[in-house]
Amino acid sequence: MRQISGKIKLPPGKRVAVNLGSDFDAHSVWMGSMNKFSPSYLHRGEFGAEVGAPRLLNLMDKYNIKGNWCIPGHTVDTFFEISKEVVARGHEITHHGYAHENPTNMPYEEEEAIMVRGFEALERLGVKPRGYRSPAWDYSPNTLDILEKYDFEYDSSLMGNDLHPYRPRRIVPHMDKASEYGEPSKILEIPVSWYLDDFPTQELVFGQMDGLADPDVMFQRWQDIFDYAVDHEEGACVVLTTHPQTIGRAHMITRLEKLIQHMQSRGAWFCTLGEIYDNFVENPAQTETEEEILVK
Repeated sequence: MRQISGKIKLPPGKRVAVNLGSDFDAHSVWMGSMNKFSPSYLHRGEFGAEVGAPRLLNLMDKYNIKGNWCIPGHTVDTFFEISKEVVARGHEITHHGYAHENPTNMPYEEEEAIMVRGFEALERLGVKPRGYRSPAWDYSPNTLDILEKYDFEYDSSLMGNDLHPYRPRRIVPHMDKASEYGEPSKILEIPVSWYLDDFPTQELVFGQMDGLADPDVMFQRWQDIFDYAVDHEEGACVVLTTHPQTIGRAHMITRLEKLIQHMQSRGAWFCTLGEIYDNFVENPAQTETEEEILVK
């Protein structure tokens, strides 16, 4: 069976779905992913919570945009008031681990315990998340099982498509023969892309990431991908991943506003990942087996 993907049923007059997402990592990305605990890095996370997040919230309010804020439990517990403000502004909250842990090599019990801890933090905000985003944009062999066990509707961590949601499958990789695919999950994958993420090109991490790239190059790439979706893909979705400590910088937030204006001028439907899930229509032809297609 081939990948099962589909299209988004768009509102009248709209040409592509756009999710303006924010991974509100604050301290956790530095500690959990980068093993950085020094004041310099933690203050960058503090900037994201105290300065960047309010700037992004205000910009989204200005254009009446509701998006997804993927909030680790550690951010909820450390910056509770601004996390509450995100909820009060009407944004959808997505599960994003507890302390931005990479689940790739975790045993089942540890990964599940972190999932539960993240749930408990979001419960303190009065939120039950519909979806999950892996802090590492990667899975362990158990992640999909855990997502299904806890009845998530969608995930937004993988890259098996770029502009269309799809049903993720378990993969058993082999070097000496074809890799094996399992059955499609009931989870809907709403794909992300490093090409649509602000963090890798903009954040300087000594010895790990060069950062400080020309932001105009990044925003032009985002616009090019959006324009391609408008011009060539029916019922597509573009999932932008921003970080308050990155996109909230003065030179970044002004460029984001210009991109929003361009997208609005070309028929963008700014929506949540939950709305993408609710309006997803599976492509019927892709449920056929390869043998059935060949017979035709």
